[in-house]
Amino acid sequence: MRATEYIDHLTAHGRYHFTTADAGQELSGSAPAVRAALRRLREKGAVAVPYRGFYVIVPPEYRILGCLPPDQFVPQLMGHLQEDYFVGLLSAAQYHGAAHHRPQQFQVVTAVNRPELRCGRIRVVFIARRNVRNVPVVSFNTARGVVRVSSPEATALDLVGYVRHCGGLDNVATVLSELAEVLDSEVLARVAAKTSSIPWAQRLGYLLDLIGAGEKTGSLAKWIEESAVQVTPLSPSAPMRGAPRDPRWQVAVNVTVEPDL
Repeated sequence: MRATEYIDHLTAHGRYHFTTADAGQELSGSAPAVRAALRRLREKGAVAVPYRGFYVIVPPEYRILGCLPPDQFVPQLMGHLQEDYFVGLLSAAQYHGAAHHRPQQFQVVTAVNRPELRCGRIRVVFIARRNVRNVPVVSFNTARGVVRVSSPEATALDLVGYVRHCGGLDNVATVLSELAEVLDSEVLARVAAKTSSIPWAQRLGYLLDLIGAGEKTGSLAKWIEESAVQVTPLSPSAPMRGAPRDPRWQVAVNVTVEPDL
């Protein structure tokens, strides 16, 4: 089978990815000849290589990107690497309707550190989290399969927990103002108790009150009242000496947050 016939065969069966080993088994010729054939496909823009040895087939409508959209190949790549993952942070917030600021990168949470991937115009950034398997996820359909996305409540907590990946507290508060619409108060408290640190929950509760979403924080406030043993700074990177305290959340308000509402 020739290389062009091979990728036509895959797409005809709804598959848009393959590995070097897969191609070697199906294409005629020696290993150098197979590599040369794949290189010619790359030069034509018919395939792209987001990860060494892992190819994606790029349909004509995505040639301007130079790659498939990330949610159409990241699940398959994670399967190839046999790693747990979920789409998180600002990218997850988009799936849940919080798209005030479109992220410039596709954010994926995994159990181990990984360097970012670039594929054409696509940039995929990985954030390491040890308890990735415990985080509740929601499945979304894509044109090429299913992608795992952190639940709205888990996303809200992660936005606060990984604030430097999310454009700072002002941007986090802005995104939360849209995400709050789909949060469930009781679920939020349960997810916080299961997957989050107490300071993350304290900061999230304060920010939700700040943006006028206090109706979503009742159960979370009860858990904080029972669990929090010390005051936490709203911004871990700023000094908290002399900062006013929020008694409900036991937060030292050491920075001014100005969401774009």
